[in-house]
Amino acid sequence: MFAKQRFVLDTTAFTDNQLRDDLGDGELNQSVNYLIDLIARSRIKLNISCHMPPVTYKEFSDYMARYECPEDIMIKAETWIVKKTPNRYDTQIPSEIFFEYVQDMRERMNKGMKISESAMWQAAVESMVMMSRGEEKNKIEMEIVGKAIKDFRKKYRAALRKGTLDSAPDLDVLLLAKELGAGVVAADEGIKVWAERLGLRFLHAKSFPQMLQEYLKYYE
Repeated sequence: MFAKQRFVLDTTAFTDNQLRDDLGDGELNQSVNYLIDLIARSRIKLNISCHMPPVTYKEFSDYMARYECPEDIMIKAETWIVKKTPNRYDTQIPSEIFFEYVQDMRERMNKGMKISESAMWQAAVESMVMMSRGEEKNKIEMEIVGKAIKDFRKKYRAALRKGTLDSAPDLDVLLLAKELGAGVVAADEGIKVWAERLGLRFLHAKSFPQMLQEYLKYYE
């Protein structure tokens, strides 16, 4: 019997765009079906188990429902993906990690505030210039305010969310991996950054099926 290996999967372990191209010719349902088949064969032959926290599995299943995923594929996912809630009370996280996370979020909030101030000043100045030219209110709203909101959302999202943990499913993935001593599989930069800070094994979503294929090649 092979030594047991465990992996905790984020939703992006299935939904990554590169993965769709590699496994499903750009088709999500096809790539997910192929990956679950790999997971099943690896469980039976190599003693490799794949886990998801329930909140993450719900995020995954809701995402697949939007793409009208066939029922038989979701039945396979339900069968071969182990759902487990992390023990949030007993799983120990070093206080230094908590300190780093709070510090990181504080810096991101300050950056977001500066982006907000810059967007308001720019919109105000451009609006006043157009008003001095006698432009109509509707035109100002469409050309200046609408563009300012769009640009602000893009910059604000990048400042506050890129490269950090920004949801409960993300956090549960790391807590469960820490609890189980498992590797983490995702295509999310924030999960990657904090998995490595926690000393967890991390595999990018596009590398995970390649690893399973390589293992199975030598077994079969």
